[in-house]
Amino acid sequence: MQVVEGIYEQYPELLEKYGETGKRKCREDNEHHLKHLATAYEAQMPKIFTDYAVWLNNVLTSRGMKSEHLIDNFERIEKALEDVEVPEKDSYCHYLKEANDLLSNHQLKGSGQS
Repeated sequence: MQVVEGIYEQYPELLEKYGETGKRKCREDNEHHLKHLATAYEAQMPKIFTDYAVWLNNVLTSRGMKSEHLIDNFERIEKALEDVEVPEKDSYCHYLKEANDLLSNHQLKGSGQS
């Protein structure tokens, strides 16, 4: 998956820290991201995806990851969707942007900035 390869090219420290197991988990996480996007789309409820994103961010940051990694991941999915022609594309991109807005705001609050 080009998204995962791009992440590990940009953040080689992730491979050093988490190894191939981490890379495999990243692929699995991206499959979950897409499933949650599909569920939100089918239900026409963006909140399904944004709630998932906030929950996942809490899990990942508790394990030493940074919110910026998840934000970057979602941006990469959005970029990859540019080359795909499917009816749900615009909604997926919208949901990803909404999630990143929430995560960015959460990240600012967590760092003491406003």
